[in-house]
Formats: sequence, structure tokens, C-alpha cells
Amino acid sequence: VQLVESGGGSVQSGGSLRLSCVVRARYTYKPFHWGWFRQAPGKEREWVARLDYDGSTDYADSVKHRFTVSQDNAKITLYLEMNNLKPEDTAIYYCAADSVKRAEVFEYAFLGQGTQVTVSS
Repeated sequence: VQLVESGGGSVQSGGSLRLSCVVRARYTYKPFHWGWFRQAPGKEREWVARLDYDGSTDYADSVKHRFTVSQDNAKITLYLEMNNLKPEDTAIYYCAADSVKRAEVFEYAFLGQGTQVTVSS
């Protein structure tokens, strides 16, 4: 199973970006649990958002009301809509997926390669 992210880039403060994460597998694989985390240079990994098989979502306080996680109807693409971006949102964003729910999104079995998001002031 591979997770392929796209949609990163450079924006000014207050701008928006939409990240995508596509599942690629030799067999049909639809994650039960997946989400996004990020890591900025010199900082710890930080959970951003998660989405579960029943459609429930959860967000880190730092992105609540600005970011929205969703999936397509086929449940093989995960999105992260990011609005009102701030310089502190600058990081590499990773997608993660698993069949079981784990304490941390970055502990999920499958991780993407990451996509850079840079927000300038």
C-alpha cells in the first residue's frame, strides 16, 4: 500500500491550500482510519487531523475551524482543506492510514512521503 500526497506549495498568510492523499495498492484497500500530521524543521511531529470509517473527524486545537479533513466517495482519497494559513503552519505534511485506530496518527501502518507547505507572512 502506498499513500501519495500532493497539493503542497507556497502561499502568503491568510491563503488556502488543499492537500490530497491517494491510496495506491495491488489490491483493494480502503483505510478504516486515516489522517494528517506535520513536522516543521527542528520540531516534533504534530498531529493535525484524523478521519475514521464512520465519518467522524477530529482536529488539533491549532488548526480547528481552519482545516477540514474529508474523503472521496470511493474512500481512496483523503483531503485536507487548509484555510487562513499562518506562518506557523509551515511544515511537511504527511498522510497516514491504517486498519486499526492507534493513539497517534503518525503511528499508523502506512505513511506518505510528505508534501511541503510554506506560509509566508
